[in-house]
Amino acid sequence: MFRFFKRKPAPTEPVPSAPLAGESAAEVAAPVTAPVTAPVTQQGAAGGQQRAAAVEHGRAAELAAPQTSAEVAEPEPRVEQPPAGWFGRLRQGLRKTGAGLSGLFGGARIDEALFEELETALILADAGVPATTHLLEELRRRVRSTRAETPQQVRELLRDVLAELLAPLQKPLDIGRARPTVIMMVGVNGAGKTTSIGKLTRHLQAAGCKVLLAAGDTFRAAAREQLAAWGQRNEVQVIAQQGGDPAAVAFDSVQAGRARDMDVVIVDTAGRLPTQAHLMEELRKVKRVIGKAMDGAPHEAILVIDATNGQNALAQLRAFDDTLGLSGIILTKLDGSAKGGVIAAIARERPVPIYFIGVGESLEDLQSFDARAFAEALVE
Repeated sequence: MFRFFKRKPAPTEPVPSAPLAGESAAEVAAPVTAPVTAPVTQQGAAGGQQRAAAVEHGRAAELAAPQTSAEVAEPEPRVEQPPAGWFGRLRQGLRKTGAGLSGLFGGARIDEALFEELETALILADAGVPATTHLLEELRRRVRSTRAETPQQVRELLRDVLAELLAPLQKPLDIGRARPTVIMMVGVNGAGKTTSIGKLTRHLQAAGCKVLLAAGDTFRAAAREQLAAWGQRNEVQVIAQQGGDPAAVAFDSVQAGRARDMDVVIVDTAGRLPTQAHLMEELRKVKRVIGKAMDGAPHEAILVIDATNGQNALAQLRAFDDTLGLSGIILTKLDGSAKGGVIAAIARERPVPIYFIGVGESLEDLQSFDARAFAEALVE
C-alpha cells in the first residue's frame, strides 16, 4: 500500500555529481552506471513483451494501483482487502502459530487454565512477555465486560484485541513527498533484503513510478550481480561501481535519480550484524552522504527482517532503529516456519510501521501489511 503525494516540479537542470571527501575527481567522472535492460535479440524482446503482458493482465491489479496512462483501464484495487489467494498463503504461513492458538478453544468452558495455556502459546509464538501480558490483561477485561460464555467467544475477542494492538503498524509507504523519494534498505545478511528490493520495485512500477536501483552492497560476493538480475527482470537501471565505496555509490545514485527525473531511488546496503559497532557506523556514514546528495534524504529507512528469527528480530529492530531512525519494516519469510507472534512484540515494544510482509518467493507474495487480516490468520 502506497500513499502518493503531489509531484513537485522536476529540476530544470541536471544536478552534477560532486566528488566525495577522499575520492578523486576522475573516479567520480568515470562511468558508474550499469543500465540493465531486456536483451535486444528478437527472442529476448518477445520474452520481455510476454512478461510485460503477464504483469499487466495477470497481476497488476493485485500488486498496486494501476498506472495513469490511457492504456491501463483497470480500476484501482482495494488494498485494504488482501486477495483471497494471498490470505490463504498468509494463513498457511502462520499455521505453526495458528494451530497452537486455535487448538486451545475447543473446550466447553472459560477458566483459568485457558488463560494459562494462552499465555504459554503466545510466548512460544515469540510474542514476548510485555505483549503477552498486555494481550491477556485486555482479553480478561473484555471477557468480563462482554460476559463471554464460551471459548469460541474468547477466540473472537482475542482476534479483536490482537488486531487493535497491531493497528498502529498498518501505515502506507509514502511516495512523492520528495522527487525522487530515496529509500535506504538495511538488514542483516540472509534476511531477504535484495529480493525484497526487487519485489518492491515491481510494486512501484505497477503504481506508475520510475525506479532507479543503487548497488550499495559492495561487500557480499555477487550482491551486485543479484541486484542487477532483479534490475533486468524489472527492466530498470542499476547504478554500480566496481569495488566502489558504498557511500560513493549511494551519492552517485541519488544524483543520477535527480538528473534523470526518477520517482524513487532504492539504495541497497551491505548486510551487517547489529552487534558490530563499526559496521553500524558505516550505515550512519551512508545516510549522511545521501543527505549531502539531496536535502532531506533518505526519506525512508526500511529494515528487512526475517520472521523466522523470532525474538532476535526484535533485537535487530532496536539496533537499526537506534542507529538510523527507521521509518518502516518489511517482514519476510512468513512461509510456514516462522512464528508470527513477533509482530505483537514489535507493536508493543518498538512500534515501527510494517509496510509489507512476504509469505513466499513469488512477486505477488509481498503484500501490504493488514492488521485485521493478520490477526484473523494468526487466530483461526
